[in-house]
Amino acid sequence: MAWIYLVAAGILEIVWAFAMKQSHGFTRLVPTVVMLVAMLGSVGLLTLSMRVLPLGTAYAIWTGIGAMGAFLVGVMVLGEAASPMRIAAVLLILAGLVLMKLSTSA
Repeated sequence: MAWIYLVAAGILEIVWAFAMKQSHGFTRLVPTVVMLVAMLGSVGLLTLSMRVLPLGTAYAIWTGIGAMGAFLVGVMVLGEAASPMRIAAVLLILAGLVLMKLSTSA
């Protein structure tokens, strides 16, 4: 169950990052509220996952999911650049996440 909480926390991290961008510096109410709710949910689920998973594993995977997801949303929704070097960087993050998962017994 801890891994499910962790993945859900990572997905909510993507949501709050996107909502933060859409808030235009907290000048738009709805995206700001979405951001705050998603942040609370993300941290709450991360906390639940840490009941079982080691800190280093949980935090690294949480931030990795958020970083990869924010990159993908940026490219697919916001039209940001998907240069070969940026794609390679995201693939390295993915490789790190896989290695972290494989090295954790919980």
